[in-house]
Amino acid sequence: MKAEFTAIIYKAPEGGYWAVCPEIPGANGQGETIEEAKANLKEAIELILQDRREDFLRGLPKDVIRDKVQVA
Repeated sequence: MKAEFTAIIYKAPEGGYWAVCPEIPGANGQGETIEEAKANLKEAIELILQDRREDFLRGLPKDVIRDKVQVA
């Protein structure tokens, strides 16, 4: 799945950076550099979305239609 999300990056008082994604509650990352914070945020987003998808799919009936939709 390819998608684009917003990264809000803050300078941490103790040094380094932390990043949050407003579209995915609970997704955040931190790092010594902006790129490291963004990489950790990306990993958090991927893990949260994977967990939500797997959790939802576990409860679906067998006769449900499963398809894909693209958002531009």
